[in-house]
Amino acid sequence: MHASQGRSAGLGLALASAFAFGGSGVAAKPLIEAGLDPLHVVWLRVAGAALVMLPVAWRHRDLLRRKPALLLGFGLLAVAGVQAFYFASISRIPVGVALLVEYLAPALVLGWVRFVQRRPVTRAAAFGVVLAVGGLACVVQIWSGLSFDLLGLLLALAAACCQVGYFVLSDQGADEAEPADPVGVIAYGLIVGALVLTVVARPWGMDWAVLGGRAAMDDASVPAWLLLGWIVLIATVFAYTTGVVSVRRLSPQVAGVVACLEAVIATVLAWVLLGEHLGAPQIAGGAVVLVGAFIAQSSTPKAPPSGPVAGGAGDANGAGAGSGAATETAGRDAGSSAGRTAP
Repeated sequence: MHASQGRSAGLGLALASAFAFGGSGVAAKPLIEAGLDPLHVVWLRVAGAALVMLPVAWRHRDLLRRKPALLLGFGLLAVAGVQAFYFASISRIPVGVALLVEYLAPALVLGWVRFVQRRPVTRAAAFGVVLAVGGLACVVQIWSGLSFDLLGLLLALAAACCQVGYFVLSDQGADEAEPADPVGVIAYGLIVGALVLTVVARPWGMDWAVLGGRAAMDDASVPAWLLLGWIVLIATVFAYTTGVVSVRRLSPQVAGVVACLEAVIATVLAWVLLGEHLGAPQIAGGAVVLVGAFIAQSSTPKAPPSGPVAGGAGDANGAGAGSGAATETAGRDAGSSAGRTAP
């Protein structure tokens, strides 16, 4: 009974994390349209979350000595890279489309494994890649010469590539006896990301007056500071921490399934709150992208095997909870990311 209650709590936390991550783009886009540069919105998000997570970073200060490369990689790729490219992309294309493009990351990881590491992958993994790419072709309506801004799509793809970089980095040392605590990695990643983005975004030139005004969400308007508070506290701090705890209570594979709901939630919220409507082929294509991404993700090895890569639940469930949490959350916004997001 106790184990069942733990799994139920983990499932609830995973759903809460997916909802929080999914709402980041919906809250950020009105701020961008109100006059803030996408990089400034990213800086506000990351710097604000880094301040909140400072006590956590102090508690895990040994990570600075043990895992400096991991912390740097997380900050540069999973935090600064993913979020900067994602927020830049949603300034040009719908939120749901940008997030679906990011879900090519698991498929791109398979490409890294097969063509860079020259390790065989399962047929299921290859099938997942084909599904994801085919679904994305429907989302962007490639038969009509791309129905969305090409630069926006390329920016979303760059966010996916940043996710891949962290997936590959986090796989190194995942089988160690004392893996890095994912909450500590997140805290230091946010600090590193904030420092990098301060140099890149140059927030001293930001139009701070926008935060004292209101931002339009379809036919309504909301205080800009309220949207920023959601982005920092809910879509970043709350989303990351609940994501970590959920993966510890669930298997990484189950948490990955729930994480796929992030794209669905983001699309629905953008539809309702921002009036970003997608057509039937795009909705169907998005569903195919998520299915393909899950198949590719569940078939991606978490550690280098001695023989051919085996796909399916055995690989996902065999990964350590700590390393699985770091990888899953880094992929959201992200999302990795991840995420998300992670967005």
